[in-house]
Amino acid sequence: MAKTKEMTVVRGLDLARYMGRWYEIASFPTFFQPKDGRNTRATYNLNDDGTVHVLNETWSGGKRDYIEGTAYKADPNNDEAKFKVKFYLPPFLPIIPVVGNYWVLYLDEDYQYALIGEPTRKSLWILCRQTQMDDEIYNQLLERAKEEGYDVSKLRQTPQHDPPPESDAASTDNKGVWWFKSLLGK
Repeated sequence: MAKTKEMTVVRGLDLARYMGRWYEIASFPTFFQPKDGRNTRATYNLNDDGTVHVLNETWSGGKRDYIEGTAYKADPNNDEAKFKVKFYLPPFLPIIPVVGNYWVLYLDEDYQYALIGEPTRKSLWILCRQTQMDDEIYNQLLERAKEEGYDVSKLRQTPQHDPPPESDAASTDNKGVWWFKSLLGK
């Protein structure tokens, strides 16, 4: 079996510029996101201690599902954009910490679109500051992902409404039903 090359990760990320809302344009399906999720997005806010508050939202069955967590540099002494993200599960009774990798593989100079992955290549996200992305840029990010060893045929484009829904304009699944469904593969 051929040795997989080390992934190229963004260096010198300006964390303050990276903060704000990012829309999921496409991703590898994961067990922790509803299969019918739409309008999926992440909002990042810098905490006073240098960590990042993470709010991931998606809409499923007309309801808003969300989970909050914290991101932090995997190695504070390295300038690579490699982060750890910690969530507590289940969302309705957050007691079990779950930590994942969040590596910024590509970011345009204006901080408008990004390619996010992790070392096992089992997760991949294409993010954008807008709800839609030009096909040319999307295709460039696909090529970049292929260069990093990803099987881009696994990507699923995420339906986004324009304008996007407001967080407080939808009923919220605060019982964690989506989390149990995700464990059952629904």
